[in-house]
Amino acid sequence: MTAASPNSPTDIADILAFYASAGVDEALEEQPVNRFAEAAPKPPERAPVTAAPAGEAAPQPRSTSLSRGEASSLPDAPVRMPATTVPDEAQAALARQLATTAKTLDELRQQMAAFDGCNLKFTAKNLVFADGNPDATVMLVGEAPGRDEDLEGLPFVGRSGRLLDRMLAAIGLDRTSAYIANVIPWRPPGNRTPTPQESQICLPFIRRQIELANPDVLVCMGGPASQTLLGVKQGIRATRGRWFDFHTGTREIRAIATYHPAYLLRTPLEKRFSWRDFLAIKKALSEG
Repeated sequence: MTAASPNSPTDIADILAFYASAGVDEALEEQPVNRFAEAAPKPPERAPVTAAPAGEAAPQPRSTSLSRGEASSLPDAPVRMPATTVPDEAQAALARQLATTAKTLDELRQQMAAFDGCNLKFTAKNLVFADGNPDATVMLVGEAPGRDEDLEGLPFVGRSGRLLDRMLAAIGLDRTSAYIANVIPWRPPGNRTPTPQESQICLPFIRRQIELANPDVLVCMGGPASQTLLGVKQGIRATRGRWFDFHTGTREIRAIATYHPAYLLRTPLEKRFSWRDFLAIKKALSEG
């Protein structure tokens, strides 16, 4: 039996499938590049100074400056892009200020689109702000966009989004009667877990978004969203199905934690618990 060539279409398809499952969805360069590192500027070269014979003036080093004609004959120097911003306290303070000054959801979206204080913005394709009806009585918040969400600029699309749509339909809701967003509006590279700094710098924006939407019920989809918004330390298994009081800034609303649809796709046996959670959401909405 002859071994298949490593360049056969089957092998190439298997390699691509492995890369996709690992979160590698864009080919940039063969060698990894540290986008956070800045190249240290090289010191200018100095011409050697030689001792002059007795009675003669010491020779002066040749000037390294170029005339206009010489400079114009040189190839164009590469333009160095600015270093990617890493979240710090100054940017966090700016995020809080911008979120506070936004009076409407449209203004908040514009503020977030102009905000350059989170490094995730520089690797994402789109700002994933929200989907659905901002006047809805229920708001669902996940952790961060994935590849499909980044491409479309909408939260919860792709397989996770289709499952969420079915979950909403099971209790009589859809995207015209629910408002959907994420704690972080930019996709982390390779769908990696956002750092605590990235979550904290985006927190003022999502809190203001919840305040402006002013729902009656807040649904935290998954452990990271629950921990960031509700301040709980336990994992999602210990917090799902529990009700919390969430202060929007103007009033207190009811909040509940439940499993993220992406988790349910990997562990379908847990869907029975999400069904209980969504029945509780339906009851809370009916009670007003």
